[in-house]
Amino acid sequence: QLQLVESGGGLVQPGGSLRLSCAASGFTLNYYAIGWFRQAPGKGREGVSCISNAGGSTNVADSVKGRFTISKDSAKNTVYLQMNSLKPEDTAVYFCAARFGICGRSWYSDVIYNKWGQGTQVTVSS
Repeated sequence: QLQLVESGGGLVQPGGSLRLSCAASGFTLNYYAIGWFRQAPGKGREGVSCISNAGGSTNVADSVKGRFTISKDSAKNTVYLQMNSLKPEDTAVYFCAARFGICGRSWYSDVIYNKWGQGTQVTVSS
């Protein structure tokens, strides 16, 4: 069964850090790009970052550039999202999603991904 499982969410104070994990099972990430998305209450899904199948190409949204970093551990078949200098506006449910191949120019569009995890809640609050 093809599955993506996110973990690592939680409650953190402004300025703090979290590392989210996206573990894949049933397929190898060597052939898939992984995107991270987030959805805040009452808002649409926003593309945060993407890493291509080979791991050499990454994309990051302007809203998180310089604060969030995406990486991949092929041995663990897992993609990470390191989030630093968190702000209250980063509060959302974070999802990872997979698509075959590279991230591409439309990496931020959720319609190009065909496998999704269940999401993990990130809350930034004092």
